[in-house]
Amino acid sequence: MRRLLSCLALLIWLAGHAAAAETQVVDDRGQRTQWAQPPQRIVSLLPSVTESVCALGACDRLVGVDDYSNWPAQAKALPHVGGLEDANVERIVALRPDVVLLSRSARVTGRLEALGLRVLAFEPDSLADLQRVLGQVGALLGREAQAQALWRDTNAGVDQVAASLPAQARGQRIYFEVSSGPYAASESSFIGQVLARLGAANVVPGSMGPFPKLNPEFVVKANPQVIMLGDRNTVPLSTRPGWQGIEAVRRGRICVFTNAQGDVLVRPGPRVAEAAQIMADCLASKPAAGEGGAR
Repeated sequence: MRRLLSCLALLIWLAGHAAAAETQVVDDRGQRTQWAQPPQRIVSLLPSVTESVCALGACDRLVGVDDYSNWPAQAKALPHVGGLEDANVERIVALRPDVVLLSRSARVTGRLEALGLRVLAFEPDSLADLQRVLGQVGALLGREAQAQALWRDTNAGVDQVAASLPAQARGQRIYFEVSSGPYAASESSFIGQVLARLGAANVVPGSMGPFPKLNPEFVVKANPQVIMLGDRNTVPLSTRPGWQGIEAVRRGRICVFTNAQGDVLVRPGPRVAEAAQIMADCLASKPAAGEGGAR
């Protein structure tokens, strides 16, 4: 009898241990997906998530990435399977992934799920979203503690950059153009939230959504003192109707970021503190009134 009870206790312990080891993740659609153990073959169709997987020490679990995942070098060398709008389903299936990580707006989600693949969809627009997605990716990888530590270090890095910014670089009206359209980063985006921590005043309100498409006249009326945009958007701003009268354009207070800098800036991932430094360098190079800047 004692032996039987011992066996039963062992079975109960094993069952509990197996349940505890099970990996469960709820994505940004609210869908719960589970695995008997952390996935070992991952396809990522989001560059920011690719970077997060690698920052958590699991680059070796990636078997494929989207065409824009170019950091770190280990991820860049992986098979590429298309982009947000043109993901190659056949190639993804051929990679036999345990899970595919993508944007909530990706068109390919339904097709992948119909083929029996497990999908996790994310929508990291704000800093709070970034913290949440890092937690979700950490849970997926079985590295929750590392994900929490990564967020703390990233957040502290932004604080450190903000603390080092000279007072004369603060308080300026900023327009940050994410891509042509123009699409802008508003106050409610992670870019806008970092700018706010740097003491900048974003001319695009958060009520318009994180990354709204603007009427160009909106920017003219907002009259920013500093404009930030990527090298991919380098159509002369003075040729845009009415923009030659904008203070930033008139005074040449424009920061044009390289493609590599642009990748850092627009990805809500583990390099956000680096993005903060890039924006801080721009602000410091365009000092406010009384320091040789706009009056």
